[in-house]
Amino acid sequence: MADTVDTYVDSEHSQTITEIIKPDSKEALSILIVDDEPGIQDFLQRALSKTYALVETAGSVEEAETLRLESYFDLLIIDICLPGLSGVDWLKLLAQQNCMPDVVFMTAFSNIDNAIEALRLGAFDFIQKPFRLEEMTLSVERCLKQRRLQRENFVLRRQIDQLYSFEGMIGNSPQIRDMCQLINRVGPTPSIVLIEGESGTGKELVANAIHKESNRTGPFVPVNCGAISPELIESEFFGHKKGAFTGADHAHSGLFSYADGGTLFLDEIAEMPLSMQAKFLRALEEGCIRPIGNEREIPVNVRVVAATNRNLKEEVEEGRFREDLFYRLNVLNIRVPPLRERKQDIAALVQYYSTMLANQLSLPAIPFNHNDMQQLESYNWPGNIRELKNMVERCILLGRLPSELLISDRSNKDNKTGYPDLWSLDMVEKNHIMKVLTTLEGNKSQAANSLGISRKTLDRKLHAWNLEDAND
Repeated sequence: MADTVDTYVDSEHSQTITEIIKPDSKEALSILIVDDEPGIQDFLQRALSKTYALVETAGSVEEAETLRLESYFDLLIIDICLPGLSGVDWLKLLAQQNCMPDVVFMTAFSNIDNAIEALRLGAFDFIQKPFRLEEMTLSVERCLKQRRLQRENFVLRRQIDQLYSFEGMIGNSPQIRDMCQLINRVGPTPSIVLIEGESGTGKELVANAIHKESNRTGPFVPVNCGAISPELIESEFFGHKKGAFTGADHAHSGLFSYADGGTLFLDEIAEMPLSMQAKFLRALEEGCIRPIGNEREIPVNVRVVAATNRNLKEEVEEGRFREDLFYRLNVLNIRVPPLRERKQDIAALVQYYSTMLANQLSLPAIPFNHNDMQQLESYNWPGNIRELKNMVERCILLGRLPSELLISDRSNKDNKTGYPDLWSLDMVEKNHIMKVLTTLEGNKSQAANSLGISRKTLDRKLHAWNLEDAND
């Protein structure tokens, strides 16, 4: 047996199985090893059985297929050169049947074409014999870690699906539920919608959700009114004819034309110049546009959704926004609540962004403990969800919660409940019990009855707090 094992294990690294794998408990994962050498079967089975709950072996694809049909396997470790059907050919059949497991290939022959073909078919890794046991165990660990992450992501997506009604809007607070119900109701209508909310609250997500609920066949076209030069804004919206002005060396279709049949989202509508507002109002009223240089109007079928982080009514009073355009836009108003008004959604948002950004950055997600979440929920979030997302990304890059982030909001100022925001549950409980005892002049029996607990429980808590000498 030892000679057979040495054929496959690098003899320069003579670590034993127990030296490399020191399990505390077996993971509930299953592995199938397919190799025509009994020695490698036995060696890998003994090694991996130290860590994983089920490790089976087979000497051929036919034998392995029988086992695979009887049991589920998280990972297949397959020798490419097998009697009968090869490992690569078996993988092709599995791919055709849409039942692809995770696969690590191994081979004693250095054939780059085989390696490329195996990886192209979806194999996770390719290990050449002889290999060190550490190479195999690390490959298996990486593969199964990826599988666990995929499962966690699937579960997270399912959990998030229960928390929000529209893509990208995460939360289960009353404000979010009410807003989603309103979107669901107004989405299928052609009505203009005005979305109000602070910067970073997700106004574009709301507009996109309205568009998706509308079932309109055209595209969703977002435009930031403050990002377009005042000299070009009319051309950007309505288009222009070739030669209409200096530099117009070709015809240009405007945003209204691009959004025909769909939704035109006007972000930061308050930034639109007054000179443009009158022309824009006419386009809304008439359902037609006139490209610069054209002699005739062109009908368009566009639904308009506008958004602003300003108070448009105040803008009208200050003469910065046309009153008639304001009333034309203000058919239905949707207010996107700031994050400080929906703090119960912070945990779901943090979990979502932590998983998403960790995958994008190829870094491990940061676990946020109870104290971290208390700090996040006590912070005022002036930048709203955009600030929260940036904070989560900074945490992943640093590997910790930034200590400087919440300094400005870490005071012990009492909140509306009468307790400091950052108190633990034990501190709140102790403070409340002592208030009740003080109110009842130290009568423990009456205090226990008022608190809804037994006298024995009250005595135990007071003893834990070294307050058992309180008067009865």
